[in-house]
Amino acid sequence: MTRQNPTPFAPTHPPSDPNARQAIKLAFFEKCGTTQQFQQLFEHLPGIYFFVKDVQSRMMGASRPILDRFGLSSEEEIIGTTDYDYFPAHIADSFVRDDQLVIRTGQSLINRVEVWYTAQRLLDWFVTNKLPVRDTDNHVIGVMGTVRSYESHRQSALPYSQINDVVEYVRENHRGRITVAQLAKRANLSPRQLHRKFIGVFGMNVQEFLNKTRIQATSDALLNTDRSIADIAQEFGFWDQSAFTQQFRKHVGVTPFRFRQRHKNL
Repeated sequence: MTRQNPTPFAPTHPPSDPNARQAIKLAFFEKCGTTQQFQQLFEHLPGIYFFVKDVQSRMMGASRPILDRFGLSSEEEIIGTTDYDYFPAHIADSFVRDDQLVIRTGQSLINRVEVWYTAQRLLDWFVTNKLPVRDTDNHVIGVMGTVRSYESHRQSALPYSQINDVVEYVRENHRGRITVAQLAKRANLSPRQLHRKFIGVFGMNVQEFLNKTRIQATSDALLNTDRSIADIAQEFGFWDQSAFTQQFRKHVGVTPFRFRQRHKNL
C-alpha cells in the first residue's frame, strides 16, 4: 500500500520578485477583512494586556485581561473611553502623555516602566510597549501597545527570579533609606551586576527603579494623606525636602506642592 502524503498542498518556492511577495502578503490580509483577528492571540498570553487607541487616546480595542481588570463584560463597553475613566488623573496623565508622544513623533516607546498600586493596594511594576498605528498612506492614526506586570511574570522567567528578593525588599521597605550597596548584598551580586540584571528586566538600573518606585509611592501619599511634604520626604527616604522636590520634579514634571494642588481635589 502506498503511503499518502498528509500535506494537503504541494510545496511551493517563494517568488524571487519582491513585488510579487508583497502582492501575496496584501492578498492574504485583504482576505482577513477588517476584523482584528490577530488580537485574539493576546487572549492566550498570561499576564499580557493589549490595547489600541485612536489619536485622541480613546480606546478602540482591548484584550480580555484589560476588560476583566476594568470590570467590563464586552469589548464594546471600552470603545471610546479613555484612561481617565479607569485611573486617577495623575496616572492617566502619564499614560496619555506617552500616547501623544508616540502619535506626534511616530516613534515607538519600548519597555517603559510604570509603577502604581494594584486594587489590593500593593505596589506593582508594569512594563509597557507602545507603537504607532498607521493608515494606508503611512499617517499615524493611533497607538497600539502591550502591558505586562512584574508580578505576573516573576515566577516563570529566570531573570525575574534572580532579582525577585531585591524587588520584594523594595516593595516592603521603599519608605526607608535604601542604598544600591544594600540591595546588591541581598542579591549576592556586585552593584554593577545588579544594575545589569535590572536593565535586562526593567530597562533601567536599580537606582532608577528605586527612585521611580518611591516617586509613585510619594504621589499616592500626597493625594491620600494630609501629611506635610517635609514629613513625606523623610518617610520615604529622601535626605530632605529639597532633594525630594528635585527628584519629584524630574520624574513628574512639577513640584510636590503643585502636584498636590492640581490633583488632590479631583
